[in-house]
Amino acid sequence: MAVHYVCRHCKTNIGSLSGQAAETARLGFHFLTPEERSDIIAYNPDGNVTVKIVCDYCREALEANPELLLVTNPLQ
Repeated sequence: MAVHYVCRHCKTNIGSLSGQAAETARLGFHFLTPEERSDIIAYNPDGNVTVKIVCDYCREALEANPELLLVTNPLQ
């Protein structure tokens, strides 16, 4: 199993973990509520996991322009 981190806005691949480092208990997924899990984590048919987070570029853009959060895809 591999865990792939992708920016939820610009879809940039941020990084991946595999093997023992990719165990969900070690990554703290169990601390998320069921709603947070369904919003952040996607389980792929091939057994891999995709985690949607926000990259530094998008975070800075959203902090500088909070009105972008009102748009469905602010940073395409």
